[in-house]
Amino acid sequence: MLKEFKNFIMTKNLIDLAVAVLLAGAIGLVTNSFVNDIMMPVVGYFTGGVDFSDLKIILSEAVVAADGTVTTPESAIRYGSWVNTLINLIIVGFVLFMIVKAYKKSQKPKEEPAPVPKGPTQEELLAEIRDLLKKK
Repeated sequence: MLKEFKNFIMTKNLIDLAVAVLLAGAIGLVTNSFVNDIMMPVVGYFTGGVDFSDLKIILSEAVVAADGTVTTPESAIRYGSWVNTLINLIIVGFVLFMIVKAYKKSQKPKEEPAPVPKGPTQEELLAEIRDLLKKK
C-alpha cells in the first residue's frame, strides 16, 4: 500500500497539478494586490473618496449599555462590501483576460496541416465501375 501511494504521489499529472495550484495561489496574491493597492485607490479617487465597504442599510441600531459596551450589535445590510466585491471581480477578470491575451499573443502560431487531397466521390466511383462494366 505504501508503494502504491508513492507511485500515486510521484505521477507526472499530480506534480503538474501541484505546481498549477501553487502558481494559481501566487497569481491570486499578485492580482489581489494589484486590485487592492493600485486599482481600488483609483476607483476611490474617481468616486470622490467614497469607501464602498462603509455603505450599509441599518435595520436596527446597536444597543449600548450605560458603561459603553455594546449589548446588541446593529443589524445592517452591508451592500457596500458587496459592491466592492463586484468591482474586484470585474478588475480581476479584466486583468486575467489581459494576461491570457498576452500569453496567446506570445505563442507561436500553429501551422495549418496540409489539406488532404480529396478523392473521388461515391457517385464518381460508381459511375467509373459502371463504365468499366459496360466495356466488358
